[in-house]
Amino acid sequence: MSEAATLPEFKPSDYKTDLKPVWCAGCGDFGVLTGLYRALTELQVKPWETVVVSGIGCSSRLPGYVDTFGVNSLHGRALPLAAGVKVARPDLTVIAVGGDGDGLAIGGNHFLHAARRNLDVSYILMDNEIYGLTKGQAAPTTPAGDKTKSTHYGNPEPAVDPCELAISVGATWVGRAFSGDLKGTVELMVKALRHKGFAFLNVMSPCVTWRGDDQFKSLKAKQRQLPENHDASSRAAALVYTRESEIVTTGVLFDVSEPTLLDRLATVKVNALAGKPQSTVADIIKSFQPSF
Repeated sequence: MSEAATLPEFKPSDYKTDLKPVWCAGCGDFGVLTGLYRALTELQVKPWETVVVSGIGCSSRLPGYVDTFGVNSLHGRALPLAAGVKVARPDLTVIAVGGDGDGLAIGGNHFLHAARRNLDVSYILMDNEIYGLTKGQAAPTTPAGDKTKSTHYGNPEPAVDPCELAISVGATWVGRAFSGDLKGTVELMVKALRHKGFAFLNVMSPCVTWRGDDQFKSLKAKQRQLPENHDASSRAAALVYTRESEIVTTGVLFDVSEPTLLDRLATVKVNALAGKPQSTVADIIKSFQPSF
């Protein structure tokens, strides 16, 4: 009898732990968590074959609320840990989560390299345009001119568009969601989890404490769906929907198929093991020695 025939059908409650989320009432991260439960259910992902990795921040508490293997790591370090898990256990479903400060400030270099390597993980970034856990400082995605705890006279820096960055540095799947649109968020999470390669989902996730109720209302009013004729295989077409301010376009902005990091490593291994070694250990050591 096959494993599929013996396993019960998973329900959203099967992915929940006994921990109660400690997010502020009205936080957009609740929608992301509920969306993830439903996406895992739709795909019938086995909890014991899934790892959720995070950094530090309000949103990075999420692994504790999902009944899979999980790691709440260091600030900005979710992606290198996710890479280690995926390289060591390619059979596992690996999901990295975190906030915009965690992923784009201290973790920005890891974001760049995970995307360009086409690491086969799904990265869900909860974007509230602020540092929430550390009391409301300006983050990389905070709009220019915004007054925050660290920019009393207005943010002097231009904001980073996470989707523009992901598309530019090599992510093979890039989507944008709004946590207030649960149906749309679930649909995009399912597509991200199905993608083979680096799938980046930027979820606009309002912070009621430091951004106020108006952020949710503003995002809801600005939200627009991608046009049906959008060419997701075109980098140029995808970039049109980045750096938006008056509207927020949600959907799959970019989607292409390319070899993943593990695919390329497998090719290297085959080539390395084919035939006799081109160099001895002594030759390799000698190549590092000065010639003078």
